[in-house]
Amino acid sequence: MASPIPDVDVAVIGAGAAGLAAARRVQELGHSTLVLEARGRAGGRAWTVEPHPGLPVDLGCGWLHSADRNPWTEIARTTGFAVEERLPAWGGRLAAAGMDAAAQQSWTLSRERFYDQLAAVVPPDGPASALLEPGDRWNAMLDAIGTWVSGAELDQVSRLDLKRYADSGINWRVAEGYGRLIVRHGDGLPVRLACPVRQVDWRGTAIAVETDAGKVTAQAVIVTVPTNLLALGALRFTPDLPAAKLNAAAGLPLGADEKLYFRITGDIAGVGPETYRLGSPDRTRTAGYLVKPLGRPLVEAYVGGNLARELAAAGPDAFAAFALDELAGLFGSDIRKRLVPLAASAWTRDPWSLGAYSYAKPGHADDRAILAAPVDDRLFFAGEATSADSFSTAHGAYLSGRRSAEEAAAALSRRPSRTG
Repeated sequence: MASPIPDVDVAVIGAGAAGLAAARRVQELGHSTLVLEARGRAGGRAWTVEPHPGLPVDLGCGWLHSADRNPWTEIARTTGFAVEERLPAWGGRLAAAGMDAAAQQSWTLSRERFYDQLAAVVPPDGPASALLEPGDRWNAMLDAIGTWVSGAELDQVSRLDLKRYADSGINWRVAEGYGRLIVRHGDGLPVRLACPVRQVDWRGTAIAVETDAGKVTAQAVIVTVPTNLLALGALRFTPDLPAAKLNAAAGLPLGADEKLYFRITGDIAGVGPETYRLGSPDRTRTAGYLVKPLGRPLVEAYVGGNLARELAAAGPDAFAAFALDELAGLFGSDIRKRLVPLAASAWTRDPWSLGAYSYAKPGHADDRAILAAPVDDRLFFAGEATSADSFSTAHGAYLSGRRSAEEAAAALSRRPSRTG
């Protein structure tokens, strides 16, 4: 029998990076808190699994993006996690594929032209695909990369929002797994797992949070629920959230990005650690491959956009078949005998996220600020989708969680004492 749920100053909905960061900051500020998590595990869209002994893999976030200023970097070091500081060789995919210098230079010029135009974007907003040069040889590759960055093809993505993303270019990894690091950050926090929140009733002075395990009463609530669930009304609010808030959630859907890992048996001749390859530079519907990440006998396949959504729906066998076909084209058919599927994500089918991370639809770049804004000085909102310039990242989620905790604590300090 589950223990009774205590009443608290601040209830936090969701035990992902944002929710755990929020709860820890609430405690630091001297308030009681409880994190309510629908899944049977903490971490949210940060999830490290170990499908083979000694081979941890991240099915969710895997890179310490902007690692030189990413707060998770210092958290990792202070908690004993190993930070791998090798930069990814993403720019070397074409050279690794054996393309000549002329092709590589052509790609570099097209990529730089696209990002120069992106940097120069001013309102009004529009689709990022409008920045592609008509007929350019490399448009499909730019679009494929766009699906990995945003989880959607460039014609679905706001160019103004994409411009606002801040990236230092320093990308590192956590050797034990990013997901494990984020879960570790929750150690010692009051977290109730397998406890979906069904309704937030904020009609009274106190807020009633209805869960499958009973009701908790709080003076403030921090909501870190993914935008897809907010937009669908999967979490009920009484009274309803303002229309602007719900419209903002709908304008910032979670895109589709999925991973699949193979274990390498034997060896792949001539292929060293940290080898990056592209399934095909000539189509958007292709995967990026990382062979022997951190020197481990693994291949990571990464897909985005419509392809990711379709492969997740078809299941891990279909995903593996697609990846094996591309890998055989890259390394020869013998590779099929050397790869054993280990684990695959399916974030678009996960009922508690329905996607990977947020992108802004064209015309919705300003929705992030609307989504982040408190309601009635009692409901507060966090999560990577609320970040102005670090959306789609675990550090954006972390910073948003701390921001929401500080907003909630400030609001509580403005209220009359409950004992006075």
